[in-house]
This record gives sequence, C-alpha cells and structure tokens, in this order.
Amino acid sequence: MNKIIIYELRDFEGLSREFTSDVPDLIQLSFDDCISSLKVIGNPWVAYTGANYTGEPTVYEEGEYDNVYYNNDISSLELVTEDLDNPQITLYEEENYQGQSLVLDCETNLCYGNFNDKTSSHKVQRGAWVLYQYVQRGGYILVARAGRDVPKYEWFDKQLTHIRPLKAGKTTVEAEVEWEKKEESSKNVIIDSISGVNYGSEKQTFTTDLTRVFSGSVTESFKFSNSTLIDFGTKFELSLFGLKKEFTLNVSNTFTVEKGSSNTRSTSETIRVSLPVTIPPRTKLTVNVVRKEMTVVVPVKLTITSGSNSKIEHGKYRCEQGNCITTEFNEEKI
Repeated sequence: MNKIIIYELRDFEGLSREFTSDVPDLIQLSFDDCISSLKVIGNPWVAYTGANYTGEPTVYEEGEYDNVYYNNDISSLELVTEDLDNPQITLYEEENYQGQSLVLDCETNLCYGNFNDKTSSHKVQRGAWVLYQYVQRGGYILVARAGRDVPKYEWFDKQLTHIRPLKAGKTTVEAEVEWEKKEESSKNVIIDSISGVNYGSEKQTFTTDLTRVFSGSVTESFKFSNSTLIDFGTKFELSLFGLKKEFTLNVSNTFTVEKGSSNTRSTSETIRVSLPVTIPPRTKLTVNVVRKEMTVVVPVKLTITSGSNSKIEHGKYRCEQGNCITTEFNEEKI
C-alpha cells in the first residue's frame, strides 16, 4: 500500500489527512498551505508549492518527516508510480536531446566527471530521478520521470550537478498458506525395546525401572523458491491456525520467516513413559517404546509488493513432529 499522511503541525501533531492517490489541489480539501510534517509508506511522493503539480517540488521517500522543507506552503501531492527497481536516464548537452550524452543508472556527482553544469535536456528510460543544482543533493531540484522527457531546461539550463534515482518503499510480503495442497505422512519408529522373562508359575515383578524418560521435538522450516526476489532481512509471518486446528500439531499460531536466516524453529519436550509392573506366568514380555513421527508439507503463495509492483512466488512450509511417544506390549508364552 502506497500512502502519505500529512499533518497540520510539526512532529505529527494537529489535524491530519491520509491519501493513497494524487491530490491535485489541497484547497479543495481544506488543507492547503498548512502541512508541517508527514509520513510516507511505500513509493515516494512529490509535494508541490502550487496546485496541479506546479511550483517548487520536494520529494519524500518512505519514512517519517517531523518537519517539511516548504513548511505551510504545499498545495498538491503526486504519487510516484514508476517501477523504480532498474533506473536509467540519459542526459544531453544541448536542447532537444542533441549534443553529447551521458547515460546513468545510479546516484552520481557530476563534479567528478566532464558533464557538470552541461545538461540542457533529458530522457528517462526507467524509474524516477531527482536532479539537483548543487552537490550533496543541494539547491533547487527537478523531478525527472519515465515518459516525461524534457527537451529544454529553461531556468535549470546548464546547472545540473548531482543526480539520484528514487527508491521504492520497503518490500512487503503477504503469505497465503495453501492448505488444500498439503501433503502429510506419518510413520512409527521404535526408539527403545525392553524385555523380561517369567519362567515361573506365579506373576513376577518386572525387574527394569518402572518409568523411562524420552525426548520429543517439533521442527518447523520454510524454504524459498530457487530464484526469490525477496531481499535479505525481509520478514513475514505464516498463519498456522489451519495446521494447528486440523492436525493438532504442537506449533505456534504463527511462524516468522526472515530471508537470510535458517528459517527453522525447533522445540523439544520430555515425555515420561510408564512400564508394566508384573509379567504373567511362563511369559516373555517385550515392551517397545514407539515414537510417531508426522510430517506435513504445505505450499505457500507469496505476494511480493515493492512500490506499485506485485510479483508472485512460491515456497514450502514443513513441520516435523516427533513428540507423540507411546508403548506397545507383546506377550509370548514359553
């Protein structure tokens, strides 16, 4: 979701308004020339001192701004909707895209080359850019956007010194667990076996300890597709209410995934198993301690949103539980 929240006073105080699309004239909303702070979520916004996107522009990328540059002097707001992932701009020395040219795809200080204060026109192939009059992002600015080529700079002619591409907001991930495509399996594994023999004609007390203690565990993990576009450090949560309700596995309601980490969570617990006290006459008693191991694998659909663009990927959630421990008794007459 791309959003801007504007406030009447500094430090996010006073009256506020929230917008998710362009606002050509704030006077129509009774909020003209009164913005002193703002918050941006998602793609950048351009704020103008005049209505209908005229006057002096300022650019606000995702973040919180407890005061704005043109305090109490903003009259229109425009959302940057371009794909900002792979920016490119071509600068031209002369008007109408003539003369020498320079192609850029990253932030550049033109003082370090031979194109400083030489630009008179530009074409944006991809993304959106901020053009600065001075180094270190100083002075007056122009906002350059794909599809809005400028054949003549007018007052900005031969003054471009610093340039940078705008960045999209943080990537968000929405995870949908596809329960209808789940795969499950289970198996019983003997983890201990205890035997006792009674050759007499009377019941005999079992000579082994009456209780045994075993450890069980639950391991959850998530695996991304081979070519994920999710950035390192991005976090999202899987809702596991369906898994817990349907399979009664010992898991939390949510499982947090972070790109770049192991994405595995294990828990363990101690299970105490009681064994029978006596063996019947002329009988061999075998007690098998059995762990039921259950595995559930569920596909997960990931909707990855960066700025105004959404992409679909897939992953897999896996839960392995082995904390269900029981005993099986086998009596053989001798």
